[in-house]
Amino acid sequence: MSSTSSIRVRFAPSPTGMFHVGGARSALFNWVMAKQSGGTLVLRIEDTDASRNSPEWTEGIIRALAWLGMDGGEYEGPYFQSANADKHAEAARTLREQGRAYYCDCTRERIVERTGDSHKGYDGFCRDRGLEAGPGRALRFRTPDEGETVVVDLLRGKPTFENAVLEDFVIARADGSVTFLLANAVDDMSQGITHVVRGEEHLSNAPKQQLLWEALGGTPPVWAHVPVIVNEKRQKLSKRRDKVALEDYRAEGYLAEAMRNYLMLLGWAPSGDREIVPWEVVVEEFRIEDVNTSPAFFDVKKLRAINGDYIRMLPVEKFVAECLPFLEDAPFEVDMGVFNQLAPLAQTRVALLSEIVPMVDFAFLDKPVSDEQSWTKAMKEPAAEILAAAEEAYRDAPWTAEELKNRLEQVGAAHGLKLGKTQAPVRVATTGRTVGLPLFESLEILGRDRTLARIAAARARLSA
Repeated sequence: MSSTSSIRVRFAPSPTGMFHVGGARSALFNWVMAKQSGGTLVLRIEDTDASRNSPEWTEGIIRALAWLGMDGGEYEGPYFQSANADKHAEAARTLREQGRAYYCDCTRERIVERTGDSHKGYDGFCRDRGLEAGPGRALRFRTPDEGETVVVDLLRGKPTFENAVLEDFVIARADGSVTFLLANAVDDMSQGITHVVRGEEHLSNAPKQQLLWEALGGTPPVWAHVPVIVNEKRQKLSKRRDKVALEDYRAEGYLAEAMRNYLMLLGWAPSGDREIVPWEVVVEEFRIEDVNTSPAFFDVKKLRAINGDYIRMLPVEKFVAECLPFLEDAPFEVDMGVFNQLAPLAQTRVALLSEIVPMVDFAFLDKPVSDEQSWTKAMKEPAAEILAAAEEAYRDAPWTAEELKNRLEQVGAAHGLKLGKTQAPVRVATTGRTVGLPLFESLEILGRDRTLARIAAARARLSA
């Protein structure tokens, strides 16, 4: 890739109601290429399909990019493909006048009837019929009968396509609206696009778009078709089957920095066999040529682990701020003074910000949640005796985490139990769950009166 400020890379998503993680990765790859070269990232919204277009969806794309770090100052645009409809129509007319395109009234059924093969492409039947524009007549591009089209791809070398096997493809529908192939070529030319990074599913379109560029007198861009993203079954990520919307991950409590880091690892590896990479290092080291062409596995477990690492790296004040949207939706009122005491404990335990509410609810509810599975697991013999002894030991204990731990260790020793076994019934009695924050620090924050009241209530339930 040339390092010159003339580089203009474009990201052109369609407003489809959600922002796919694959699209987010392509956006990041394009963004980094632009930053490295001192060039420009161009954002263009492919909004010509009215059935798939909505202002809210476009705003969703812009919000998602901003969340990842690409606010309006990081790209040129957004441009809207629909604003170039006149240019698209003019290009279609030019190609027709030059003899590079012709009208066709063939339906799919008629093509299959002629060829006898439902999988075969268009057979060129209308090439020399001289049809004029009219109802039911689409405009097709006349592909060359001979030669080959070479696609310069930064990942895949120079894929070569025999022109003879490229069917004459539709560039304008019967209603006059142009197709994706022509609209993209015209927009890329008018906006001076030099590099395009996109998913490998578009590689088959590249020779067609190059032929359009050349027919319209332009120089095709340099391509980079990045590998498809797959799930654990090695199936291409699908919105009908997999969680693919970036918005869903954000709502679940993933940090933008963690998501950005992880998406960059889908097909590319930084130096030093590491996964947590500061963004400035990513920008310095990333090379689109180093992206692996094999399918990239979207490993949610790895993403979750990386997110947990990023959460633990936050200053505690930032962690509190990131938790606020989730606390505001909690089914109880949060005392921020108490939460600020709990936050350092919780920060070491959560992998997703959404986990914060069940992690700290014990401190804000009048009584702990009732989790039957936790109760059954913890309240086995000699749970009643342990709770009675703990209540007695805590009644006059200095209320510090260290002393509370010491007292309970003594209770456990009297019953021949290690601390892990001893604290289980106390944890469930006071917090409602078998897993949570460090117990003794939690009890110190919960306070003596509430702790003793909850232990007494658990004892009463056991007796009943």
